[in-house]
Amino acid sequence: MRILFIGDIMGRPGRHAAAKAIPELADEFGGFDFVIANGENSAGGFGLTDKVMNELFAAGIDIITNGNHVWDKKDFISALDSEPRVLRPANYPKGTPGRGFAVYENNGERLGVLCLQGRTFMAPIDCPFRTAEKITDEADVPSIFVDFHAEATSEKRALALFLDGKVSAVVGTHTHVQTADEEILPSGTAFLTDAGMTGGHAGVIGMTAESVIPKFLTSTPCKFEISEDRVMFNGAVIEIDSETGRAYNIIRIAKDIHS
Repeated sequence: MRILFIGDIMGRPGRHAAAKAIPELADEFGGFDFVIANGENSAGGFGLTDKVMNELFAAGIDIITNGNHVWDKKDFISALDSEPRVLRPANYPKGTPGRGFAVYENNGERLGVLCLQGRTFMAPIDCPFRTAEKITDEADVPSIFVDFHAEATSEKRALALFLDGKVSAVVGTHTHVQTADEEILPSGTAFLTDAGMTGGHAGVIGMTAESVIPKFLTSTPCKFEISEDRVMFNGAVIEIDSETGRAYNIIRIAKDIHS
């Protein structure tokens, strides 16, 4: 089984970059069984809309994971219950709209996808470790991909080691900065601390420098604007043994996108 995971898609430049890169990478790698993307910044940098969601699906993305910004567009929240291909972090409290884990089928392959959110320097929601443990213990599928949307590199690595051998891959999102530590852990789980960001890299984690720097100078609210310069596609390709669920390869992708 071959999976393409796309790091946080940032606004329109990120959506266009994903649409351009997905078929190019599919040709390069011989196709993908599943294309997964973190989409929580896809609509203007904050949240998702129905229109943007459908644009991502049309671009070839099969499953959209999210993080703390999934709640930013209030009109979209109902889609979390109605659209099974969109996941929010599983460790939000019981009664929260949507789902955080689902099993998908494509090309004769079955893949569980689990979305989690960290707690270090983030909202104090339910424990991602205990949530992951419960879900993976009860899952009836050998291959499970985890998007861990978290701030701290230590929390991401700790979760990956905690789940090593129980899931096929743990890939981090949220910081918008790709790390260079891809590896296969001892019990067969592929790991990358952060997949990075698909969007404009010339500014500050997807926003223009001109709109962000005043925030640091004045400590007052500022209107951030999406960066459209130096657009890159960030992500990872993970190859998994479908019978055992063990990963045997992870390739980090950092691809310049030229219009």
